[in-house]
Amino acid sequence: MTSSTTAPEAAAGSGRPLPHGGAGRPDVSLAARTARYDWLWAALLTLAVACVGIGRAQPWRDELASWNAATRSTGELVGMLGHVDAVSGLYYLLLHGWVSVFGDSTAMLRLPSALAMAGAAAFAVLTARRLFDRRTAVFAGLLFAFLPAVSRYGQEARSYAFVVLAVSAATWLLLRALERPAPRRWAPYALAVAAAGLFHVVSLLFLLPHGLIVLLRWWQERKGRALVGFAVTVAVALVPVVPLVLLGQRQAGRQIGWIKTPHLRGIADLWNNLFGSPTIGLAVAAVALLPLAWSRGRRPAVELLLAGAAPILAAWVVSQGSTSYFIDRYVLFTLPAWTVLAAAGLAALRPRVAGALALAAVVLLGLPDQRQLRTEWARVGLDGEAAARVISQGYRPGDGFVPVRGGDRVFMIDFQVEYFLPENVRLRDVFAERSAVASDDLFPKECAQPVRCLGSTQRVWVVTWSGTKNPYHKLPKEQADALAAHYRVAESRTVRGLEVSLLERVK
Repeated sequence: MTSSTTAPEAAAGSGRPLPHGGAGRPDVSLAARTARYDWLWAALLTLAVACVGIGRAQPWRDELASWNAATRSTGELVGMLGHVDAVSGLYYLLLHGWVSVFGDSTAMLRLPSALAMAGAAAFAVLTARRLFDRRTAVFAGLLFAFLPAVSRYGQEARSYAFVVLAVSAATWLLLRALERPAPRRWAPYALAVAAAGLFHVVSLLFLLPHGLIVLLRWWQERKGRALVGFAVTVAVALVPVVPLVLLGQRQAGRQIGWIKTPHLRGIADLWNNLFGSPTIGLAVAAVALLPLAWSRGRRPAVELLLAGAAPILAAWVVSQGSTSYFIDRYVLFTLPAWTVLAAAGLAALRPRVAGALALAAVVLLGLPDQRQLRTEWARVGLDGEAAARVISQGYRPGDGFVPVRGGDRVFMIDFQVEYFLPENVRLRDVFAERSAVASDDLFPKECAQPVRCLGSTQRVWVVTWSGTKNPYHKLPKEQADALAAHYRVAESRTVRGLEVSLLERVK
């Protein structure tokens, strides 16, 4: 029986380099040479898309936590990690080195994440090329670059883009190692596994589908060497991660206690948020099913389905216990698998132009969400920069500062303002008995007796939530009573989401 597939096409479909063409076939050699750099243009495209408006929107509270941690000295940062946010320690240390060189502007805080997403795009293309063909790889690179969630987390000063990079690298390295199991191929896989766990321990859920992929290939090919190599490699890779897992468990109640135990419908909600657009999520789900019906791509499609779905289902099951981890950004690392699977579905459409048109439609459907996430108020519903401007314009040396904290300290209103204050504006945190740095914490230790902490401060800037005429709205009662008894409101200004009041001492 003859096949309609030519030798060059078969080589392209296998992911192996095409042979140099002879006379009359220079296009084959050119295609082979350019295909080798598909990962590069995909990375550059993703970086370019992620950098559009990267410094426009104000940092939100999680990003400001990154900024606060990264701008401490190394010793201060290590001390803080012993009490809070240990699971973000590697990222904070990386960002600390970055800002010490490039500064802490909004764009510079976010640029490492954009670079990490660019790296993830490269590995997504390499994975698509290894499992399918160049057409799928091209579609994967284009689709990944224009996913709203990729831009969102490529513009966020948090560790999630680095987790996506580490897991996408680990997936490609696993496939590479399974082809020819050898220590020199398992070693980089071990590094990728360790990096993923150190950037975010929940990402280790990706080891479940990786283990299933290894078992499936062992069942089909009976290569016991690969099974043993995987087990040993994972065991070695987890050695530096185990202490972080133990420390993170002790801090989990404080850091993620707010995440609710998910119901079954939570899976659908997570799916919509995972891609940064419900419309894109629906489109990806539709085309991702196509490769399962394609005989030539069925096995890699099943493997990618495991890589995308198993961590989400595992996170849902684990979150039925005392601590919930079920939130879209914690499983963001599944995006490359879903992207490659969807790209394979687009590539399988016939006629061939249908795949290109479908890809263009998906990209266009995501444009409204792309624009929205780049707007000034897409993430932050308050204007810390405007509040800082009001304070700096009326500042006098010796002024005090009272941001709303107490039960609302997780909103980090103090960081929202302090990030934008010029260096010459040095406010005294009136109700901070011990600073956050001295407390080895993200937050200061507040005074048990606020009246005593007022001292001789003559003027105090109070920043609380807007929407009420009460300048002490949401302040702890003891702090509000102390201020009301000793100060009068000299002026009050409302900015988006915040009320900025200047108090002057009366007695």
